This record gives sequence, C-alpha cells and structure tokens, in this order.
Amino acid sequence: MSDYKYSTLAVHAGQYPDPQTGAVNVPIYLSSTFELTGIGTDKGWDYSRAGNPTRDRLEEALAALEGGKTAHVFGSGMAAITALVAPLHAGDHMICSHNVYGGTARLLDQVICHYGIEIQYVDLANLEALKTALRSNTRLVHVETPTNPLMQLTDIAAVCEIAHAAGAEVSVDNTFMSPVLQSPIALGADIVMHSTTKFLNGHSDGLGGVLVATTQAQAERIHLIQKAMGGILSPFECFLVLRGIKTLPLRMKQHEENGRACAEFLSTHPKVQKIFYPGLESHPQHDIAVKQQKGFGSMMTLELGTQEAVGRFLAGLKLILNAESLGGVESLASHSATTTHAALSEERRRELGITPGLVRLSIGIEDKEDLIADLETALAAV
Repeated sequence: MSDYKYSTLAVHAGQYPDPQTGAVNVPIYLSSTFELTGIGTDKGWDYSRAGNPTRDRLEEALAALEGGKTAHVFGSGMAAITALVAPLHAGDHMICSHNVYGGTARLLDQVICHYGIEIQYVDLANLEALKTALRSNTRLVHVETPTNPLMQLTDIAAVCEIAHAAGAEVSVDNTFMSPVLQSPIALGADIVMHSTTKFLNGHSDGLGGVLVATTQAQAERIHLIQKAMGGILSPFECFLVLRGIKTLPLRMKQHEENGRACAEFLSTHPKVQKIFYPGLESHPQHDIAVKQQKGFGSMMTLELGTQEAVGRFLAGLKLILNAESLGGVESLASHSATTTHAALSEERRRELGITPGLVRLSIGIEDKEDLIADLETALAAV
C-alpha cells in the first residue's frame, strides 16, 4: 500500500475485504479464544490478549499511516505511555518535554519514578538544554509537540539528531497533529505515540492508544508488553478507530480550516490577552511549525486573565461544549488547571505557565461562522 497517496491509505490500509465473506468493513471478532489446529499450532491467533484479527487490521492501518514498521494498540493513551516506558530499567534516565499533558506527568511522577527510573523534565525547544541533560544512561527522550496546553513546539529532527548521537531513542506524542499533519518518523523519531481517543477515532466514543515502532526489536518488546501487561484495545474499540481513520484526512482538513479561522478571530479580540496557536505568525515558533508540520491543526489555548473570566466564558458558550478531551467532530473547551493538569501542584502549574485564566479549545468540524459567533457571544460575557 505504500505507493498510494495518504487519503487512499486512510480508507484501504488494513481494511481490505474479508476473504471469507467479502465484507468491505473489517469484522469485529468478539472472541476471547481461538480453536487451535494442533499442539502448539494455530491459524494465527490463540488468545485475544496476544492478538485478535480486528486488532491486527487496525495495527496494520496505523503503521501504514505513520510510516512505521508495526503498530501496537492499547486500552487508552495512558496505557500506551505506560507501555512506552515499561522497558526502562532501574538506573535508566529518561528525558521528557517539560510541559507535557498532566496525565503523562502524573504517571511519571507518581508511578514510574518508584521503579528506580530517573525522569528529568527539559524544555526541548532549547536544544542546548537537551545536550546538557543527556547522560550515558539516557535511554529515552519523550517529546510532546505541540505541548498540551501551551502549544510549545519542538524541532523533532534536531532533537532526534542530538539524542541519537548520545545513544538514546526518541518517542513523539503526535496526538495533537495526527499523522495527517505531522510525520515524526520521517523526521527521525524511533517511536510515535497517539491517544487514538482523539483525532484518530474522531467521534468521542471510545478510548485507545497506540505505539508505532520502527524496528523489529521495538516491535518485539512492545508486543511482549501487550501480552504481559494486558492493557490491550478491545475488538469493538478497534473497529471504532478503523471506522474513524477512513475519514481522518477529510476531518483534519475541516479541523484545520476551522482552527485557522477561529484563531485569527481570537487573535484580535480585546478580551483575549494571549492566544497560543502555532499557525499564527505571532507564535514564537511559527517557523518550526511551517518546517515540520503539514498544517497547524485545530488546538489552541487562550489566556483570559482569571479563573472567573474562564467560568464566564464557558458558561456563555452554547455550541462549543465545556468538556475535557479533544479531537472529536464537536468543538470542546476546557479549563486546563482543573481538568488536564489538575494532577499537578499549583506551584508546578505556575512554573509551567498554566495559569487559572487558561482555556483550551479543540475546534471541531461545525460551520466556522457558527463557531466564531459562539466564541464572540461567550467573550462578551467575560
């Protein structure tokens, strides 16, 4: 399938007709176990934790969309991050983007750190800071770009060059961009991670996560973690993501168009003290976005000054929903300090710049004029 263009891959990679029935949609194999053909032999599957035909098709599709060797899906984005760091040993050193999603920081700070793994948060936009932080025992550099919710960018190719020279692997959380708008593997990344809950599924009706590997060694160790730890994605939710990615290029085109329009409107509104959106030339890393992304997406964050202002804004929205998560067809708004980053201490949030006045927007695929009118009405209440 590699010869086909991206929109064709989204519809057909891993989604060929069922050879037994001719069904054009991948069947949902709701079976926990499979009949063996003999002692130690099977038809490709024996137990659904180790592998399932529906899951296999989704993993084939996601590997093709990211340009990786294999893909491995999990029950949530956090399960995928857990599998990413599970191969690390006591005494290993890991570097992570300093203002990552709060759930990632919670996992690293409250769970993984107890395994004797040293975690260091570094501003990966600062390449000199990365060079200083790297050690002989650094095994993994985990990049989130753009970051959640401050939309800070990291030059993926530059980080990969520096990390690889030091013998470390690089993983990239590509959730905000989707494989349509950013291709970390093409820029040198070793592993790509997504919360499939977001743009890949696209309909806010199922949790999931994926790791896309680039080598056979990675594929074997991640598959072992799937079997050993058991945090795999169910066949039904695999089907939901398979359905979602068929329209991913079309949806991302509309997300992108709406995101740009809303960002332009908000960038000139007097009630908006600051807007974080890499598609605006005013964004300090706009040039990196132009260089490594194929678009700017539909995620943005506003500074409204106070938590009270955010409350008034959220209460004033009628079309855009006050809800956590992102990447669905519907537009969402969320107060970062009390949702995505509530697990962090107030001091840590202050250090990162996650103020009480921040509100994150995930712009959906509705009519952009309706969205702008809703934003205008809500800002009038601030």
